[in-house]
Amino acid sequence: METTTPITCSDSYDHQNTQESCIRGHIIACGGGADHKDKGGERGLRKKVKRFFHSKASSNSSGVNSSSVAMASFETSYRGKLTPRPSVVIPATPAAARGGSNKRALLCGVTYSHEHRYKLKGTANDVSNMKNLLTNTFGYPAECIRILSEDDPFAQDLIPTKKNIENSLKWLVEGCKWGDSLVFYFSGHGLRQPDFQDDEIDGYDETICPVDFLKEGMILDNDINKTIVWPLKAGVRLHAIVDACHSGTILDLEHVYNRKQRTWINNLPPSGARKSTSGGLAISISACEDDKMAADTTVFTKKKMNGAMTYILTEIVKENPQITYGVLLDKMANHIENINSERWIKSRIIRKVLRHKTIQEPMLSSSTKFEVYDTKFIL
Repeated sequence: METTTPITCSDSYDHQNTQESCIRGHIIACGGGADHKDKGGERGLRKKVKRFFHSKASSNSSGVNSSSVAMASFETSYRGKLTPRPSVVIPATPAAARGGSNKRALLCGVTYSHEHRYKLKGTANDVSNMKNLLTNTFGYPAECIRILSEDDPFAQDLIPTKKNIENSLKWLVEGCKWGDSLVFYFSGHGLRQPDFQDDEIDGYDETICPVDFLKEGMILDNDINKTIVWPLKAGVRLHAIVDACHSGTILDLEHVYNRKQRTWINNLPPSGARKSTSGGLAISISACEDDKMAADTTVFTKKKMNGAMTYILTEIVKENPQITYGVLLDKMANHIENINSERWIKSRIIRKVLRHKTIQEPMLSSSTKFEVYDTKFIL
């Protein structure tokens, strides 16, 4: 049932035996065992990252920078190739706004085309699917959607480098006002690193990886929060949809929804650091929990690679445009469970060898608690 009270808005495993590192779509196993599928890739990546963090640390001797310490525990994720205060209600964006400039979206699809060992094949399809959902289902004008991809090497400002993503995140929320609906979408690698500011309950910061992350570093959840969550004024609604490993709390929002218990869980930082909006609403749907890995797969189309979470979400919403957040999460979870059962139940050996490649349930987090089964999903 759609709500009516207005708030309108303009990729678990055993760490002792193996470190399954993320680089979405690629196994980087450390510590021995049958999962050593890319020893050369592991060594090459670790050498590159070590060189990067060594150079960063050398040039930053005056203090500890959040990016420069990431190599202290280079725990990456595997985005596998398969080849959850007073409650508030969230209404639909006003009909008068649907054709206007109060809608803005940033879509980032990173293929890492120059790093062949870590190249992704599904991110371009993910961006296309998300753009179609925004334009055809939610009425986003094409001119209000900025896409960062590696499709055109001559469009330097639209390549998903760290600088361009950071600048585009600022563009997304710049001048936001009551009635604005904003969307940030990212499909690519996700990593995590130790938290040295005591603002993470699990002790790790989550990150997204721009195309040049081996040289320029990752973008931390702390920085994403400050850039696109802090500025949200009253009446502004932001959705972040992140299809990457370790992306559960990538926006550092204050409440995480537990679908099985049907309750919101506190995600406030132990340090008391600010993670809130300026009166607006931020909602994040991510591909997996912070310690889990997302998946790319051809299981849906048999030919094209897609991010599992993106494909399932977009297909369900297109078929059920009046769906609520709660029903969307349930349908996604059921679909994922069916896929995993069909693929792995037939062979215990396959399940054991490929145990890290199962598709994970998506994760919902929000700056404010709301009734997920009474609130229509609207981007």
